[in-house]
Amino acid sequence: MEDEYSQLDISIQEKDKLVAEVVRYVLFKTHQSSGCPIRREELTQIVTKNYHQRSLPSLVINEAREKLSSIFGFDMKELNRMRPSSNRPAARASQQSNVDAKSYVILSKLPADQYTKYVENKEASHLTGFAFVVIGIIHLAGGKLSEENIWHQLKKLGLSESDEKNPVFGNCKQTLDMLVQQRYLQKEKVTGPEGNIVMYELAKRALDESISAELKKYISQVVNKETTTQEDD
Repeated sequence: MEDEYSQLDISIQEKDKLVAEVVRYVLFKTHQSSGCPIRREELTQIVTKNYHQRSLPSLVINEAREKLSSIFGFDMKELNRMRPSSNRPAARASQQSNVDAKSYVILSKLPADQYTKYVENKEASHLTGFAFVVIGIIHLAGGKLSEENIWHQLKKLGLSESDEKNPVFGNCKQTLDMLVQQRYLQKEKVTGPEGNIVMYELAKRALDESISAELKKYISQVVNKETTTQEDD
């Protein structure tokens, strides 16, 4: 790797400084934005601000990913922007380049019990629970559900889209929209017989194998519990 940097006429010290800046930015931005994905373009600009070698951003970002893994125990996971299913047949005409569409999130590589004990932010556990419930509702609906039906289900839990001062979530509608920003859901307006309706669909992060496995495990526990309760009755 050192040879690659020397060919680009950049010293090891300069490279290390760039890698450290990218790592620092990823950690700070993740905390500041409540885990929203970081666009690759943002990381590229850190490098190209003072350096113009074309292949340098990829080398720096890849090394930053290695540092985040080896030092901080984070997997810097790459996400590609998914288009809503109703738009996919016509997507090629307006498709962005892969580089422009990429973004990243960081996920802990610690075992679940250690993460819960030492890392997890207990003050944000209610938001994690909200995300899990919404993803579960949409998953059971086949991966896609109208906004109206989502709120119909959430109202059973005492949550209303018109509630802007919920004692736990604050603005409930904004809490749902945060899941779009965090790339758990994607949102689109669809024109139907009854006019425009807003549809929510599971996005890249919600389809991740680790989340999907936990979701299926939870649903299975709920179903088994309900079955046991009915048998007891």
